[in-house]
Amino acid sequence: MIVIGLGGNLKLPLPLPCNRHQPPQKLTSKLLSPKCALTKQAHRFLSTLSTTAKDPSASSSATHKLIQKFVATSPKSVSLNILSHLLSPHTSHPHLSALALPFYTRITEATWFDWNPKLVADLVALLDKQGRYEESEKLISEAVSKIELRERELVLFYCNLVESHSKQGSKRGFDVSFTRLNRVVDDSSSVYVKQRGFEAMVSGLCEMGQVCEAEKVFDEMRVRGVKVSRFEFRCVLYGYGRLGLFEDMERVVNQMESEGFVADTICCNMILSAYGCHCELARMVLWLRKMRASQISFSIRTYNSVLNSCPTIMSIMAQEMETGVETLPLSIGELSGILSGDEALVVKELVESNSVLEEVMTWDSLEGKLDLHGMHLGSCYLMMLKWMEELQDGFKDGKYVIPREITLVCGLGKHSNVRGESPVKSLVRKMLVRLKSPMRNDRKNVGCFVAKGKVVRDWLC
Repeated sequence: MIVIGLGGNLKLPLPLPCNRHQPPQKLTSKLLSPKCALTKQAHRFLSTLSTTAKDPSASSSATHKLIQKFVATSPKSVSLNILSHLLSPHTSHPHLSALALPFYTRITEATWFDWNPKLVADLVALLDKQGRYEESEKLISEAVSKIELRERELVLFYCNLVESHSKQGSKRGFDVSFTRLNRVVDDSSSVYVKQRGFEAMVSGLCEMGQVCEAEKVFDEMRVRGVKVSRFEFRCVLYGYGRLGLFEDMERVVNQMESEGFVADTICCNMILSAYGCHCELARMVLWLRKMRASQISFSIRTYNSVLNSCPTIMSIMAQEMETGVETLPLSIGELSGILSGDEALVVKELVESNSVLEEVMTWDSLEGKLDLHGMHLGSCYLMMLKWMEELQDGFKDGKYVIPREITLVCGLGKHSNVRGESPVKSLVRKMLVRLKSPMRNDRKNVGCFVAKGKVVRDWLC
């Protein structure tokens, strides 16, 4: 049996072509901003809540009763799913974010509730951004009282606050929390407290766009006897990259390597992502070649970072998915024919490397497996083309035995922006139909396409 996991649980919005006229920060946020996937039950409730909140004849008590009833009758996972969505800076229901506090209050009354400092920090950051300072300070005071003198828990709470404020982009709240965290680090003799505190400071400053200030923290760390770790270096180099300050980014990479931290796949992916945010495909080509020359393996995130930045691929994929117009080339040769310039070169670098295909594909006489979970749409598309070409060659030269059954696992969309709606499954279905593939939906698992191995071999060859 061949099992092919196509990661139907994608968090990438539909493709975004590179646009040099768009501000880099906005482009970056569209590419990288995480979203809290909602269950269908959560979607229905938020739709009802929106209708009630907009109704001028409905009182605030009606809205609160609706929340109370829902929390009382819904599973813990669904209630927390909705709260996380309301607290997210990228919520698709910003008009309901003012209801996050009453929703949280009702959750604290549930029998299953466990106090969570990260959840409190997210709520504090949202309230601060809304200008509800008294309510946010009250939550902070309650949290500090609950933690009391447990130093490690206290520093982690302030770290959470710094992170949450930075994600909300709330300068006032960030500055206040940063100062409090710095005071805890100053007063502590614990190496753990200092390390966690400095990690949060550097990361938060970079998230706020204050990368120069973040790099200055390195000097303070050294003075206090704390070694700058790979984590802090990655934050700063990516921070400079997001801002388009590539010379500073490369300077930090060199500094990191001089202190014994060799650039690895994760670091390289951050650099590629930074170049991609600014449509610097030529720089991407050079870095991909450097990775191959240094024997730094590509990863799924390498594919995601590069292909998200390819304007032609993203554009034709958007047309195919949104309009139904058959624009996607269905072989690597056809795809190469429509690409040009640096975009053609970056795709060529990916195609010529088999490291990711070898990582996600296994094969024996009983089962073959291709697991593409974690891939964005562009990555799944190119990997499908590579996989079909690899199987064609492998079947012809006898490299691969013919398995009993081939299964394409697209997933059910559990981690998609809307749970249960898998963009990858839609993409795969379109490709299989156009290719006149014998693979059909599995009756036992709607997230899969299946066919006999011999039938697939005959189709491909």
